[in-house]
Amino acid sequence: MAAKKGGLGRGLDTLFPDKVNTEQLNGGIKADSETKEPVSTLKISLVEPNREQPRKQFDEEGIAELADSIRQHGVIQPLIVQNKGSYYEIVAGERRWRAAREAGLKEIPVIIRDYTDQERMEVSLIENIQREDLNPIEEAKAYKRLLEEFHLKQDDVAKRVSKSRTAVTNSMRLLKLCEEVQQMVIDGKLTNGHARCLITIDDTELQISVALQIAEKKLSVREAEKLVKKLQNQQKKTKQKTEQEKDEALAVIYEQIADQMKQVFGTKVSIHQKNSDAGKIEIEYYSQDELDRILQMVQRITQE
Repeated sequence: MAAKKGGLGRGLDTLFPDKVNTEQLNGGIKADSETKEPVSTLKISLVEPNREQPRKQFDEEGIAELADSIRQHGVIQPLIVQNKGSYYEIVAGERRWRAAREAGLKEIPVIIRDYTDQERMEVSLIENIQREDLNPIEEAKAYKRLLEEFHLKQDDVAKRVSKSRTAVTNSMRLLKLCEEVQQMVIDGKLTNGHARCLITIDDTELQISVALQIAEKKLSVREAEKLVKKLQNQQKKTKQKTEQEKDEALAVIYEQIADQMKQVFGTKVSIHQKNSDAGKIEIEYYSQDELDRILQMVQRITQE
């Protein structure tokens, strides 16, 4: 995979700092020269993926290439697994496991560890992030799970993955996108940058339409931002025009109601609109006698 992203620090190494040499691949149990952790060889049929691991998408071509390498050199770095009784669950290394199966291996080197559910989730997330294996949506969902399932704060999550709190927040904002657009990000049709500029579009249909335009026209992020801004300005103008037309229509209606009330009370009546649901009515009088007359009329109306 690509080189490690900057800013991740020692997150992965502190959780599983194994550096395995090729001698460990000969089978049996041997101690890692630096960590003194035993490396076991298990039947590959006893090893199963973690259904809750953050990564859901795997590059089949990349796995095929890794399988070719494994046929020649074996599995250089053992998997991290946890004993689940009848099988061993992968904590880190599912891509290597998939490639090893494709390469036809019957056994695979592993390091067996005991983790809590939270630790297992963190290890899997950090490994995938450091190896750039997660797409933006998978990464965002993993952060959300750490927050909701393990009741962590964003600062805690950021520390565990050696990223800034802002980076974690921005990542999770992608989950505001509709499912169709999220899938386009997962499929690689939209980049992280494209996705971020689409978050500001609240209308689902418009969001999908713009996403399709970006993908079909292969727009850059800057071009996508300009398109979104242009559409939002048009939408704003349309909304303002619609509201203005609505206000004008209501003004005519209120004027007609005011004229009807004027005929009833025999004096000037004004209706002042605050919004489409609220306002106030003013009934004018010009003497004490006129006020008494208006009050008598109101009393008669309320008694009827």
